[in-house]
Amino acid sequence: MKKLFTLLLCAVVCSSFYAQTKDEQALTARMQTLHDALLKPDSSTLAGIADDNLTYGHSTGLIEDKKAFIEDLLTGKTVFHSLTFSNQSIKITGSIALVRNRFIGEVTANNAPKQVDLLVLLVWRKQKGEWKLLARQAAKIPPAN
Repeated sequence: MKKLFTLLLCAVVCSSFYAQTKDEQALTARMQTLHDALLKPDSSTLAGIADDNLTYGHSTGLIEDKKAFIEDLLTGKTVFHSLTFSNQSIKITGSIALVRNRFIGEVTANNAPKQVDLLVLLVWRKQKGEWKLLARQAAKIPPAN
């Protein structure tokens, strides 16, 4: 009975991984590329992942275009020391995908260290077979009462 339970558990776990469509798998990989590029920014990766019409909204209300988003990371104005994406969901409609997650990390922004715990919505657009980040908006999680 124990072997049967273990086999069924493995089947459920494996099927949930393989249940992702090719686009969902591609978006999961793009999110990992974004994660890695935020921690170790390089211009070609950031430029390659961002749509030319990117609008990148911070939880502070600051909104950046593609150029400002990339410069902010490359010049060290914003430095991520640690970063975790969790509770991620992906919804695809045609060539547009919505990715929601929780964004937790340690960051230095404008020479001020801080902890961030945010809810984020990212909008991706598929162009020529590749997903590009079109929009991102973060919101602070209100403190528990």
